[in-house]
Amino acid sequence: MRRRDAILICIILLLAYSYALPRWADWSQNSRLDLVRALVEQGTTRIDAYVANTGDYAEYHGHTYTDKPPGLSLVGVPVYAVALPLIDRPAVAARLQKLAGGGALRDTLNPQGSGINRDKLRHFVAQVLLTGVTVAIPAAALGALLYLTLGVLGFGRGPSLLVTLGYGLATPALAYGGNYYSHQFVAALLFGAFALLLTAGHKPPTTGRHALHPLPAVHLRSPIGTARALLLGLLCGFAVISEYPAALIVAAIGLWALARLTWRDLAIAAAGGALPLLLMAVYDLQAFGTIWPVGYAHSALWQGQHHTGFMSITYPRAEALWGLLFSPFRGLFVRAPWLLLAVPGFVLWFRSGARRGAFWAVLAAVAGLTLFYGSSIMWWGGFGVGPRYLVPMLPFLALAAAFGVRALWGRPAGRLIACGLVAASGLLVWAETLAGQSFPFDTLHNPWLEYTLPAWLAGDIARNLGMALGLRGPLSLLPLVLTLAALIALLVWPPRARRAADRRAARAHEAIA
Repeated sequence: MRRRDAILICIILLLAYSYALPRWADWSQNSRLDLVRALVEQGTTRIDAYVANTGDYAEYHGHTYTDKPPGLSLVGVPVYAVALPLIDRPAVAARLQKLAGGGALRDTLNPQGSGINRDKLRHFVAQVLLTGVTVAIPAAALGALLYLTLGVLGFGRGPSLLVTLGYGLATPALAYGGNYYSHQFVAALLFGAFALLLTAGHKPPTTGRHALHPLPAVHLRSPIGTARALLLGLLCGFAVISEYPAALIVAAIGLWALARLTWRDLAIAAAGGALPLLLMAVYDLQAFGTIWPVGYAHSALWQGQHHTGFMSITYPRAEALWGLLFSPFRGLFVRAPWLLLAVPGFVLWFRSGARRGAFWAVLAAVAGLTLFYGSSIMWWGGFGVGPRYLVPMLPFLALAAAFGVRALWGRPAGRLIACGLVAASGLLVWAETLAGQSFPFDTLHNPWLEYTLPAWLAGDIARNLGMALGLRGPLSLLPLVLTLAALIALLVWPPRARRAADRRAARAHEAIA
């Protein structure tokens, strides 16, 4: 039953993340994509030929480079290298040109812009492809992994489904799961590493083929095997070279690993983590003549900010913390109020005494990243839906919120409150994510009143697959709404035989527990 649910969750989230097309004129996304194109099309780390589409670039010795961490771009290189010959086929290019330049999609273009040319179309197709393969698929898989992890920790099917769908569809993870930012990619890597460590040395007892039971206490220094240890290191290493502050969460996982793994597995994990760092060092040496990550130090437009404190980091400030968590401008809990259940959730988790090492790792991940960006003078992160810098820690926050959801789930009123909070969060996040052809500007005081609501009233909805069918405005979302409703109904209310099997598994679970 859990496996079936996980597959459906993955399909639901992949549809949600892929339906709206990535934002076109987005500096942050373009900067990463420019590096992919430069490496594949020209064999260089210089983005001189593409830099006109972004302001997020570094200048060094008369040439331009992305100022972003290279991890996501390096992962995208083989994908784009394989797809480029197909994209450049005359018949394919002509068909894409006709599709992009006609009907509902054409109506979303800026009438004062330069229109669609061959290079812009190639860039956009590459953006859609790379977003799907390197961001949307890992983000959807993360949702399935979160659901399975909740099951392993002993959460019932109802709370597990609500928390997982709440995370995937009712937090800013929704917005960044369908765009070529690195935050959701990093979240998938980090939570994957966490799940590997959580199940180290554990073989769940079964009473049947599909039985799944909560994780019992495990012994310290549990071996996980060469392959899993290597994967643990690779996941952590690629997370760091894709978003440098991910090192804070990696450190929390690493400290937990010191108490969980054998010395042999720790050495293998360290070797696995060193491989992505070596790859980054080669890139930086080629681009900037040093093995250290210095792209931000050479940013063309943000020198003042990046030279304040340590790369814009000073000390935690109330204004920034309030802005990240509670402000209409970027506040996480304003957009996803159900995540506030993590506050009592952490307390309940600690009092339960369950998986104390995992508890401290999750708490450190959430608190560490929040305080880090609460110390930045650029904490808002440019155009965005909510605090995009905090996206890598959202699955950990959702895991803590699950304890709060479970406490409410035992009573009908509590269940109604939990579902209502998730539903309200989903409405808020979807409204902001789908408004307009860019994410809300960073010059707005209240994006809801100044951007989101006006865009919806004007019928200005983000480019999406429904527009390829000729549908316009909010009507273009109808195929998505109908398909998601059907899939979620199938997930929540499975066939009768499945429900009976689930009840039998639940009774066996209770007997063993």
